[in-house]
Amino acid sequence: MFESYADILNTLEDNSHLRSIKNFERKDGKFIFIDGKKLLNLSSNNYLGFADNERITEEFLNTAGAKYSFGSASARLLTGTLPVYKDLENLLCDLFQTDAALIFNSGYHANVGVNSSIAGSGDVIFSDKLNHASIIDGMQLSRGKFFRYKHNDMANLETLLKRERNNFKNAVIVTESVFSMDGDIADLERLVELKNKYNCLLIVDEAHAFGVFGKKGLGVCEELGIIKEIDLIVGTFGKAIGSVGAFVTGKKVLIDFLINKARSFIFSTALPPVNIAFSKWIIENKLPYTLDARKNMLALGKKLGGQSHIIPYIVGENDKTAALSDILYANGYFTLPIRPPTVPAGTSRLRLSLTADMTEKDLAGLFELLNNNK
Repeated sequence: MFESYADILNTLEDNSHLRSIKNFERKDGKFIFIDGKKLLNLSSNNYLGFADNERITEEFLNTAGAKYSFGSASARLLTGTLPVYKDLENLLCDLFQTDAALIFNSGYHANVGVNSSIAGSGDVIFSDKLNHASIIDGMQLSRGKFFRYKHNDMANLETLLKRERNNFKNAVIVTESVFSMDGDIADLERLVELKNKYNCLLIVDEAHAFGVFGKKGLGVCEELGIIKEIDLIVGTFGKAIGSVGAFVTGKKVLIDFLINKARSFIFSTALPPVNIAFSKWIIENKLPYTLDARKNMLALGKKLGGQSHIIPYIVGENDKTAALSDILYANGYFTLPIRPPTVPAGTSRLRLSLTADMTEKDLAGLFELLNNNK
């Protein structure tokens, strides 16, 4: 029997689960404007304020002139590559001190491409239970077996490794560094120990840490001094860097493997050269001067009870979460309800995302509202 799509949507709406695209008027730094209303934007990944910044955009365009086109019209393996692509990849290699790097069109493209190709028939992936949907989708597309260990539970992971590792050829452990919905940080040093003990590859998704953590802004792996221990690092340009796209960097043999096997890379039209040039320009000319701002942002996050610049306020039920989001909106705070399947059932929440230009004063009224509406 044909199932009505309208009925499915109605069910989602009845359960406070229906999503819709918001129509924003404009953004201005830490503020967003909707229907003439000015709100503090707590749902942005624009951590360093580079995106939607007219001054920075103008400065880049004055530097770049008409040198870079706004379209590539081809995949990288055809005619969709120019020197600026290799320049950015070489810059990443120099920063991370890795053998090779490869640009993808987005973090989703990168994680799907890596995780769908890295494990073939007879291989296995061990993934943190709360890894991003892009990692899960990639694993589901792979020909390998995968197991999801309890979130940040190294004892549970080692139990799985002891039980399963010898049943497979190649084995991969994959994790985020800063988890996108919880803001907590993976035990990367212990993961390095386990990957060495059980002869695995280790892939770390630094999407929410690249541009934020570490002296150079390379992520948690840099801050811990373990970059050389990680086989593949994934990062994005669409969050702290304020641009678009993503990258994978690590051992040359693995990057060459991705060039040949990652379908999301092989069959995607390359990003426009102007976007590649903008990412490179930001990393070279703006990121090195953000250390103090990044430190202050992370310190504020910890003062407010988080481990990073992402602070989860878990409510539980969908309807209560949506209602609390509406209360905050009415009081000048924009933060969207996060519901399953983005987060586990029963853990619907507000994801409070800090940016470097926010102050403790900006957030004082927010936490008063949260405490008064528990």
